[in-house]
Amino acid sequence: MSEIYFDNGATTRAFPEVREIMMKVLNDEYGNPSSMHRKGYHAEQYLKEAGEIIARSLKVEPKEIYFTSGGTEANNLALIGTAMAHRRTGKHIITSCIEHASVYNPLSYLEEEGFEVTYLPVDGHGIVDLEALEAALRPDTFLVSIMCVNNEIGAVEPVAQIGSIVKKYNPEILFHTDCIQAYGKMKCFPKKWKADMLSVSGHKIHGPKGIGFLYIKEGTKIRPIIWGGNQQKGMRSGTENVPGIAGLGKAAELIYENHNDKIEKLREIKEHFICRVLAEIENVRDNSGEAPHIASISFPGVRSEVLLHALEEKDIYVSAGSACSLNKPGVSGTLKGIGLDKDCLESTLRFSFSIYNTVEETDVCVEALKELVPVLRKFKRR
Repeated sequence: MSEIYFDNGATTRAFPEVREIMMKVLNDEYGNPSSMHRKGYHAEQYLKEAGEIIARSLKVEPKEIYFTSGGTEANNLALIGTAMAHRRTGKHIITSCIEHASVYNPLSYLEEEGFEVTYLPVDGHGIVDLEALEAALRPDTFLVSIMCVNNEIGAVEPVAQIGSIVKKYNPEILFHTDCIQAYGKMKCFPKKWKADMLSVSGHKIHGPKGIGFLYIKEGTKIRPIIWGGNQQKGMRSGTENVPGIAGLGKAAELIYENHNDKIEKLREIKEHFICRVLAEIENVRDNSGEAPHIASISFPGVRSEVLLHALEEKDIYVSAGSACSLNKPGVSGTLKGIGLDKDCLESTLRFSFSIYNTVEETDVCVEALKELVPVLRKFKRR
């Protein structure tokens, strides 16, 4: 068997149709969408079509979709843009203790700018404490940002309940949800969730890297964070990445075709893998949430980086957490948040699956783990 790629939470292989439409745009439809001639018009049509595809998938209006350079920019725009728009009237933001770095770091910046941030606790499954949310809401709260699916363990947050709690307290408080690990893996309906903003990244759904979008409900009070030529109604200036946007639109279209079948396949792969690991390897812990594509397993007695590279030697690719923070030392806030002990904190791997994976690949991975884990436990430094 060739390489086995179980790091789809970090990035995915692009659909062939995505590559094809991007090459067509690069080769033939290379005009600037702001140009007034025919080449510009043709390029602009790709933006319009992608916006319509994405809007249909969310059951929103195309004018509420703003293209960004990816999920990180989308999250930054949602957080910093709303903070700048509300700085005279509100100072308080609520989030969870298990958010992605692209939410944490902008919030750290906003704290330096004088805003106050409340970090909600989660239970042992990574689910936000809703009573703590209710207690944290204040008259000066202007934004609540809670991810939909956690990127490390796959916990699925009760975003509809969160939206209802927030809007019941004060309809003017904005609710943003990071759906970068949710979009394509579940149906995402921001209006049903009472979400004012929703972030997505293209390379998590078999689209290209360097492209994403932010849904912004019409009428939301938010300021741009990138200034320039007033593209995208001035909300996100800069010549649009037409090949990337075309690829993103195609990926969004394809990921939701026969969607239930895709999700059923992911769940089958994940559940088969977890069942075998728990049954056939001693002293392991399953931290996995309800998301269909993410399995989080702790192997006490083996450092996660050591096991990761041992699997890599067998052409099996997994993650020791969020790929966006792997190069930074420190303990996972998510794993700490769910209460793992020190040994588990140091020994957890994420296995994230896509529709290109198979049950047979998980069997190969389990056999490799059965071989490696007992040996590596013998050599762990004391």
